[in-house]
Amino acid sequence: MPAPTRRTLLALGALTGLQLLCGCTDDHPAEPKPTAADPDRPLRLRQLAATDALLADYDVVLTAAPADADRLGNLREDVARHREALAGPLPSPSAAGSAASGSASASVSASGSASPAAGPAARTVAELGAAEQRTAALRLADLAAASPELARTLASIAASDAAHAAALGDTTAPAPAPSPSASASAGVLPAADTAALQAALAAEHAAVYGYGVVGAFLPTGPQREDARSGYSAHQARRDAWQRLLAAGGASPTAAAPGYRLPFAVKDPATAAQLAAHLETQLTAAYADLAATTALREQAAAALREAALRAAHWGADLPALPGLAAAS
Repeated sequence: MPAPTRRTLLALGALTGLQLLCGCTDDHPAEPKPTAADPDRPLRLRQLAATDALLADYDVVLTAAPADADRLGNLREDVARHREALAGPLPSPSAAGSAASGSASASVSASGSASPAAGPAARTVAELGAAEQRTAALRLADLAAASPELARTLASIAASDAAHAAALGDTTAPAPAPSPSASASAGVLPAADTAALQAALAAEHAAVYGYGVVGAFLPTGPQREDARSGYSAHQARRDAWQRLLAAGGASPTAAAPGYRLPFAVKDPATAAQLAAHLETQLTAAYADLAATTALREQAAAALREAALRAAHWGADLPALPGLAAAS
């Protein structure tokens, strides 16, 4: 059916006026259906306020450190993408053209909820790294209260914030997430949680295999030690997921008899590329796991670690690690 033209709309308006003049009141316009309230709205507003503050910090440091303009500009673009992802269904303010306009901050202030991530304004690159760490902590603080989709987004953005902080020189280790075996209930996991955990386990099986290949092509030295550390970390996480699934009554996914590598590994350079690829693949599995009910905190920690390792091995991380469709 063709869309009504402006002429048609004007005619309809005139007809409505005529009916009113004639006293024809039999037909009443249907009342608009109320739109469902977004349960994530308070969280989105708080997160947007923190993101706007971080964008403002970038602007200050970019002005003070023009020599770092390219590097900082790329990181700031990621933060602007974070803002877009967090805004979600919120109505766009009239000043939406400016990512750091403070519109979200004003909305949060109006609602009486201040951002707990507030800290001293950054003036140097080092202070900007600390601001990224504080903002990452805020993402994780809202994880439990968020809807599954927002939780997935928050976990991804927190991982990106942590990678930014590391790139800016702040390698402060966050508080470790509770052990999966200690924090999760021994009861049966929901079906969706089990499926996401099985997918994460399968990805860990592949990572353990892949790191074996990586180590074989690296000479003795720091890189090989990094590969050994990654191999051990993935073994430990694989074992933890197997125990958790078994405790919940599920049969843990077994490792495949063999794995096809995405490309030929023949020297240290391609070995490092494989390590970066493995970690990048893991970010997708853990972004999905972050949407579950019982394992969000552990999934977010695993996503952050995978993103940091991927960047360490030379991966060009997207603004939203693990969320390929949005990146």
